[in-house]
Amino acid sequence: MNWRVITWYIGISLLLAAALMTVSGIVACCTSGDTSRNPLLFSAYVTGTAGFFPLIFVRKGQHKLSFKEGNCIVVGAWLLSCLFGMLPFLLYGREFTPINAIFESVSGFTTTGASILNDIESLPKGLQLWRISTAWEGGIGIVTLFSMFTGRTDKTTLYGAEISNVAREYLFGVKKTSFANRMLITYVALTLVTFFSLKLTGMGWFDSVTNAMSACSTCGFCTRNASIAFYANPAAEIVLTVAMLAAGVHFGILFLAFIKGRPRYIWKSETIRVFLCLVGIAIVIVTADLMAKGNYSSFSHALRDASFQVASISTTTGFATQDTTLWPPLSMSVLVICSLICGCSGSTSGGIKVDRAILAAKGIYRKVKLAVTPNGIYLVRVDGRTRSGEQVSDAYGYVFCYLILMVVFAAVNIALGLDFTTGVTASIACIGNVGPGFGNVGSMSNYADFPAVLKATGMIEMLIGRLEIFPILYLFRSIRNS
Repeated sequence: MNWRVITWYIGISLLLAAALMTVSGIVACCTSGDTSRNPLLFSAYVTGTAGFFPLIFVRKGQHKLSFKEGNCIVVGAWLLSCLFGMLPFLLYGREFTPINAIFESVSGFTTTGASILNDIESLPKGLQLWRISTAWEGGIGIVTLFSMFTGRTDKTTLYGAEISNVAREYLFGVKKTSFANRMLITYVALTLVTFFSLKLTGMGWFDSVTNAMSACSTCGFCTRNASIAFYANPAAEIVLTVAMLAAGVHFGILFLAFIKGRPRYIWKSETIRVFLCLVGIAIVIVTADLMAKGNYSSFSHALRDASFQVASISTTTGFATQDTTLWPPLSMSVLVICSLICGCSGSTSGGIKVDRAILAAKGIYRKVKLAVTPNGIYLVRVDGRTRSGEQVSDAYGYVFCYLILMVVFAAVNIALGLDFTTGVTASIACIGNVGPGFGNVGSMSNYADFPAVLKATGMIEMLIGRLEIFPILYLFRSIRNS
């Protein structure tokens, strides 16, 4: 591998982080009494210097990136962005001990939304904006963002290493170099539409911006201790529900549906139909359970809370309007299932993804039919296209690895002192980039009381889940063979 070229590209990712730090620092400078201006601007200087160094002293040349190099750039860019992203938190101090600072940074960049903060509202605006900027950058993908500034061939290699194959399948026939562009255009447009819609509901400018960025990145970071429950605004909850569901849909299909004016593509996609139907079924079950056992006297109130929380968990956003740890067992069980499967590939949501669940389910159904009628010819079709045996096997492999890692990290959590509910749901929440779980990490709780070792394992889980497991495995294999 050409380490000089790898260093050059990672430098660009740090410049992108430095630019967002600078914007947050400018906001801090424009806000009276904001004590985060110096930490933000100094961190931007340090991060920018680290990013400029390889660009000045390393000659990129005409080297064509290989897959191994592209994969190393992806993993390296994510790790170093998280590392430098902790600097503003660390320099600000207070609740941000070294382990807490890196935890908050990793949680933001991976769009997990798990926090160690007990008093979010005490943070100055500049630092709050940086906290949510990490999520917005991580939502679309760090490498996808900076690949906009690279050559055509390198761009294809880079986003190919960051974006899973199952996500790219849905734009069959579209030029590969256009794929990342379309995702970015859709992401920015969705954020702007959500921002203006929230402003129309009466939300303030700063809260509208930050909540729009958080919803569209499906992170769930909020500027309020009580999350979205603070606003008690049904109109804002509707806007955020729609935004979260949109962010959980493949951005390439959203591009065709709205920017290209072809809305029929939304319902034409089998994956999106299944996703929305599963969300609808979950809402019906939770609403009925809340009415029967959740002490809800009003159907509209139960439907409102059920719709928002199901949409929030299904898209791995983690916003909250209620403390779901107080809900009946059936409702909590439905939310746990939602946090496992989650949204569609090509979106900003985490989890196993509906696409892989459909592929695996249809692959199992095909095996059952072949066992009964061995001479039959049965194909696995998703969205009208036949999927190869290799694609089905990839889905099996990913689901298997995902569940094994989830169980292993849950066992670690329990072995190191967490109760069963907290340990299992924290593992599901971290690897799925969901954020809240149940027990001591419920929708109105946080990870502040976790011991340092469990915060470290949680960060590992978040990164594995955000990079979708295999890039980490590819990197270890590449280093071993180099």
